[in-house]
Amino acid sequence: MFESRRSHSTFSLAMAMLENSFHAGARKVRQTHRYAIMAIVMSLIQSLLFLAAFYVMLTFLGQRGASVRGDFMLYLLTGIFAYLTHIKSVQAITGAENSTSALMQHAPMNTLVAILSSALSVLYTQTVSLLMILLLLHTVLQPITIHYWPGALLMFILSWASGCVIGLLFMALKPWVPDLAGILQQVCVRANMIASGKMFVANMMPTAVIGLFDWNPLFHIIDQARGFTFVNYFPHHSNWQYPVYATLVLLVIGMMGEAYTRRYASDSWNAGR
Repeated sequence: MFESRRSHSTFSLAMAMLENSFHAGARKVRQTHRYAIMAIVMSLIQSLLFLAAFYVMLTFLGQRGASVRGDFMLYLLTGIFAYLTHIKSVQAITGAENSTSALMQHAPMNTLVAILSSALSVLYTQTVSLLMILLLLHTVLQPITIHYWPGALLMFILSWASGCVIGLLFMALKPWVPDLAGILQQVCVRANMIASGKMFVANMMPTAVIGLFDWNPLFHIIDQARGFTFVNYFPHHSNWQYPVYATLVLLVIGMMGEAYTRRYASDSWNAGR
């Protein structure tokens, strides 16, 4: 799968790393199923099940009227898909091969390639799934209109990037305390079921309650995505700058932690576990 090559050019080294990341990413996509198309289909089915479940739940609870004026399915999609992309990124990067993995014995392979391949595999499957769902909604139910699609696309990418950097923190922590890292990852995923705010409209939430959510970058991402998607919704309790800055800060901390772990981690740590 990997081809070892020597090069003294920085550009050639970068291209070789991207090539290795591509092949490793293709391997990641095929891990869930022998055929890559089936991995995409499974991601699509999972997203559709989430949409159906929340559609039934919010309809049964009478919350459809409290949502943003516009396409109700598009309202659900802006919250659910950002959440799914975020948590899948966290799980993929946390489970990426670290410095003690046997795959690191291959010369061109390194932890950066493992991180990039895991991140790109999630972005690929989620992007294809999102496009297929949008096409399905547009052709089967009713034509959909996105007010400012570049902004909505940026929020989708930001939900992926923020999940990747949080997963990077757990990945750096896992060789030291694997049980604690697994527990913290599950807490992050479960807490975001509510803390992401995907089931609520931020503008309609009481001021006293906003403080329970606005610490979460995903809450800002979802609310801003709805602002870019709907022409008649203007977010008052969120901004897109906070998740960008939070992602950059966590990226620096995660890379520092991963570099420190790569330097001191030992395969013998797992001998007694």
